Amino acid sequence: MRPTSGGDVGAISVAAKNVVLADWLFTAPAGIVQPVSGAILIYLAGYSWFELWIVLSLVLYVIAGACWLPVVWLQIRMARLAADAVINAGELPDEYHRFMRYWFLLGWPAFTAMVVIIWLMVSRPTL
Repeated sequence: MRPTSGGDVGAISVAAKNVVLADWLFTAPAGIVQPVSGAILIYLAGYSWFELWIVLSLVLYVIAGACWLPVVWLQIRMARLAADAVINAGELPDEYHRFMRYWFLLGWPAFTAMVVIIWLMVSRPTL
């Protein structure tokens, strides 16, 4: 086991549970609403689905989604590990810290992809 660096395992457990809840309340619906509303806007604006900025946006969206799916599993697992640590009055296990590293690493490409998608949608560059 690894020490929690002075962190309150109870607070970590509550935060982890809330992160999972927030993901289901905000990220999952956005993952559905964004492509649907985007498709409607592409149609209404008369853009071709084959414009490079749209194709790149879609590819980046798939990359972000491919990162998000394992992140959801990691978040659920970390919340359970933290809750178990609270119940057992113990420390967070090494597995929790390993999952946190994976979670952090998967967040970078997903976040970067979303930032680039916003830039592509706003600037609509002719590449």
